[in-house]
Amino acid sequence: MKALRLSHGFTLIELMVTLVLLALILSSAAPVMQIQAKRNKEQELKRNLWQLRDAIDAYKKAVDDGLIKKSPGQSGYPPNLQILVKGVENPRSQTKAKIYFLRSIPRDPFADDPELSNEASWGKRSYASSFEEPAEGDDVYDVYSRSGESGLNQQPYREW
Repeated sequence: MKALRLSHGFTLIELMVTLVLLALILSSAAPVMQIQAKRNKEQELKRNLWQLRDAIDAYKKAVDDGLIKKSPGQSGYPPNLQILVKGVENPRSQTKAKIYFLRSIPRDPFADDPELSNEASWGKRSYASSFEEPAEGDDVYDVYSRSGESGLNQQPYREW
């Protein structure tokens, strides 16, 4: 009499079906992960834009309140983003203490060139330029992303 031999393991067809199902699951998860990564970068962009714009507005308010000297003909906005980090002397202070507006300049998360400095990663618009045609000038009235991409909401990052 022959003894029946029980085989353990999977057949080739069972392995192939399992691999095909696994590939389908992974291929459907990849776009979701790409969207989540883009959403995270968009949140960082919003946070960085808010931080920079808030610092620019605080600088302007300090000028309007007389805490920073302004020459005639100047708009009262900072001449560059570095001054927000380096600080400005307070003429009202006995000890010549400085007023700081930012700890560091955040980077545009959509900036393509890693060689660019954090300040150079942003587009800057002066007070004298229009919103439609932003141009740099003697001051920094606003910042924007230089990215040519559009967000998940289909709005270009330049317009955020």
